[in-house]
Amino acid sequence: MSTNSQTQNLTLVQAVRDGLYTEMQRDDDVIVLGEDVGRNGGVFRATEGLYDEFGGERVIDTPLAESGIVGTAIGMAAYGLKPVPEIQFSGFMYPAFDQIVSHAARLRTRSRGRYTCPLVIRAPYGGGIRAPEHHSESKEAFYAHEAGLKVVIPSTPYDTKGLLISAIRDPDPVVFLEPKLIYRAFRGDVPEEAYTVPIGEAQIRREGTDVSVFVYGAMTPRTLEAAENLSEEAGIDCEVVDLRTVSPLDREAIVDSFKKTGRACVVHEAPRSGGLAGEITATIQEEALVYQEAPVVRVTGYDVPYPLYALEDYYLPSVARIEDGIREAVEFS
Repeated sequence: MSTNSQTQNLTLVQAVRDGLYTEMQRDDDVIVLGEDVGRNGGVFRATEGLYDEFGGERVIDTPLAESGIVGTAIGMAAYGLKPVPEIQFSGFMYPAFDQIVSHAARLRTRSRGRYTCPLVIRAPYGGGIRAPEHHSESKEAFYAHEAGLKVVIPSTPYDTKGLLISAIRDPDPVVFLEPKLIYRAFRGDVPEEAYTVPIGEAQIRREGTDVSVFVYGAMTPRTLEAAENLSEEAGIDCEVVDLRTVSPLDREAIVDSFKKTGRACVVHEAPRSGGLAGEITATIQEEALVYQEAPVVRVTGYDVPYPLYALEDYYLPSVARIEDGIREAVEFS
């Protein structure tokens, strides 16, 4: 990225739109498709204006049929296009699950490298916006478990554009989950030009020495707030590591941070059982056990169906619950 590039102050969802626009301008093979992505600009307006700019052959409104959307995109990708299908909410991806894991993820292996599948499946994910059933799931572990898929979850506008461009340019399928709780929660500087953020590399959001806190997505701002509160109130110096990509995990960054602090807390809104916190904990046990000074603490969602409005705030990790988890890790002796 050049040092004299112009920047714009964007929300996260605006950065999604800017990433799509930038790559569609650069590469005629990039195609956007999904329900209401054209004239309406998408349910969250992430594709607003793209139809007017690029026309109906590159911004395609589809029927309400997730399996058909993803299946069509796989065919496009196999024959040289770079489709970016949008699923309106991640909880609607289940009808396309067979297409994703049985076809998109396996096309390179099945064809012995003759075909790749360069598509990006975008979906708003996670809770906190008072949505009805099937709109608030955080099931990234489903896709992280599948070899052949990359799973990306940004937490800042800058990373959103850079990671989305990296995903579109990647020769293999990427599930790009966008934390809708923070779609419009804050703004950040985003270069107008094209740039990439590497897939598979974590980012230290806050340097610290007492405890490593691993997080991603919408829980990142809450974790940073908790870290600042603990620094001011209790003198606890937290290192906050934003994973950004949950498959592949940046195991080196996880281990390096843990070796520095010897204590860890993992925060995600997904259910605890089978969640990414377990994989992160196992990585620490396998690669940095001799540095460990306390059990790894998990601050997560619960092993229940995602609740409706009245209980939503109890389900999601709050700043206070994150603080309690960090204290537990630090105070163990």
